[in-house]
Amino acid sequence: MEKAYVLIGCELGSETELVKKLLDIDKVKDAHVTYGDYDIVVEVETETERQMDNLITKKIRKLDKIRTTTTLGVVS
Repeated sequence: MEKAYVLIGCELGSETELVKKLLDIDKVKDAHVTYGDYDIVVEVETETERQMDNLITKKIRKLDKIRTTTTLGVVS
């Protein structure tokens, strides 16, 4: 099992819209608007490392209005 937190920087004012879209993506467990260096934090969980890579690079990063992502992999 792979688990990670994805920290997202997005366009101003798009936070709530993006959280709704993120929560509709399979394997996204939770997403919240935050204050500080990042606008959104997303909790994701997949079965394999390959699925995690696909989730982040082909689904999350491809959403309009996302500027940057930083992924924090969880060590169990």
